[in-house]
Amino acid sequence: MQPPRERLVVTGRAGWMGMGRGAGRSALGFWPTLAFLLCSFPAATSPCKILKCNSEFWSATAGGHSPASDDAPEFCAALRTYALCTRRTARTCRGDLAYHSAVHGIEDLMGQHNCSKDGPTSQPRLRTLPPPGDSQERSDSPEICHYEKSFHKHSAAPNYTHCGLFGDPHLRTFTDRFQTCKVQGAWPLIDNNYLNVQVTNTPVLPGSAATATSKLTIIFKNFQECVDQKVYQAEMDELPAAFADGSKNGGDKHGASSLKITEKVSGQHVEIQAKYIGTTIVVRQVGRYLTFAVRMPEEVVNAVEDRDSQGLYLCLRGCPLNQQIDFQALRTLEGPGAHRPQAASPAPAAPDTFPYETAAAKCKERLPVEDLYFQACVFDLLTTGDVNFTLAAYYALEDVKMLHSNKDKLHLYERTREPPGRAATAGLSPAPQLLSGSLLLLALLPVFLEAPAA
Repeated sequence: MQPPRERLVVTGRAGWMGMGRGAGRSALGFWPTLAFLLCSFPAATSPCKILKCNSEFWSATAGGHSPASDDAPEFCAALRTYALCTRRTARTCRGDLAYHSAVHGIEDLMGQHNCSKDGPTSQPRLRTLPPPGDSQERSDSPEICHYEKSFHKHSAAPNYTHCGLFGDPHLRTFTDRFQTCKVQGAWPLIDNNYLNVQVTNTPVLPGSAATATSKLTIIFKNFQECVDQKVYQAEMDELPAAFADGSKNGGDKHGASSLKITEKVSGQHVEIQAKYIGTTIVVRQVGRYLTFAVRMPEEVVNAVEDRDSQGLYLCLRGCPLNQQIDFQALRTLEGPGAHRPQAASPAPAAPDTFPYETAAAKCKERLPVEDLYFQACVFDLLTTGDVNFTLAAYYALEDVKMLHSNKDKLHLYERTREPPGRAATAGLSPAPQLLSGSLLLLALLPVFLEAPAA
C-alpha cells in the first residue's frame, strides 16, 4: 500500500485551505465530507467568480495524480494561476469573505513553499496530471496526451457533443439547436481554453443577404507536453493538408502525435484529430465554400475562462437573435409558383433560381428524409441557385452521422429561434456549476473541523 500523498487541508489562519502532512485527525475526515458536499449542493448565483477560481485550484492540486507540495515548480505554477484568477475577479468580489479568504490563503501557501510571484502559470488541465517523475517518462505515458485514456475505470465515460456549420450558413450548436443565420464577416465558432475557431462568411452574390463560409481559422493552443500552438487556415479554393507552418502534427513535443491532420480527399476533405482533448474536426470544401464539423467532449466545450462572457461563441451560444433568419417561412412556399422565402434578400436575384418543386426534388435525391438538413438544402437552392449547396447539406448530415454521439438525434425536425443565452444553458451537463457552487462551503469548514476541539 502506497503512503498517503499530501492533501489539501483547511487552515484556521487563512480560513480556506492549506497543504501539509501534519494535519490533525479531524482534517483527515475532510475529504469524505467534501465529497458529500460537492455532490449535494447547487451553485450560488453571484457576479464574483471566486468559486470558479477555488474549484480550478482544488482540481489542479487535490487529485490523486496531482502535484504535491514538494513538486515546487508545478505547485507554485498552480498557485500563480490561482492568484491570477483571483485578480481577474477582484472588482466583482469586494466584500466577499470567500474571496478575501482565498487571497490570504494564496499568500500563506506561496510563503510556505517559497514561490515567487513572477513566473510561469500552469496550463489549463483536463482531469488530473500524471504522477511526478522524469519528464521523458511522463510525456511518453499513454494517458498524458490521450483524452479517453485519462478516464480511469472508476470514472464515467466522456460525453461528446457536436457542432456544425454549412451552407447559407446553417448552424447546429453543441446543444442540438439548429439555426439559419446571416453572420456576415468574421465570427467565432469556438473559443475555449484549448481551441479557437473563427469563420468568415461572405455574400454569395454581391449585395445579397445570402452568405457562406469563405475562410476558416483554427488555433490549437499550446498544451502541456503534448502540442505546441498550431494554426490551420483554409480559404476558398485552398484547403491545405498541413498547418500554417507546414507541419502535420503537434510540433516537437513528445506528445506531438496527439495532434495530426489527414487529407481524406485532395482539396475537398481534411480531418484533424486532437486526441489530447478528445476532439475531431472535419473541414470540407464543397463547390466554392467551406463546411465545418466538430466532435468535442462536454468538458472541453465548457472549458471557458468566463462562461457568462461567451456571447459570440456560436457553437455554444447560437447566433445572436438579430442574426437569425426566420426559416419557418419556407413551409408556406410549397405550392406551385413559389420561388424563394421572404427571409432571403430580394435583390439581386440569383441568376439561376429554382422553383420550389425543382429545388425540393434535387435535395430529395441526396436527402430522402425531410428533416432540417433537407429544408436547409431547399432554402439554399432557392436563395443562391447553386446546386453545390445540395452536397453541402448532404455532407453536413454525413458528418453528423460520423461525429454525433447520440444516434437518436441525427435528424432534427424543429428549428430553433431563441436568445443565445438560453441556447447555451439548455442541454449541457450542470456538473461544473455544481462543483464550483459547492465550494462556497469551504469557507465554513474551519468551523466544522475545529468544533470537536471546542
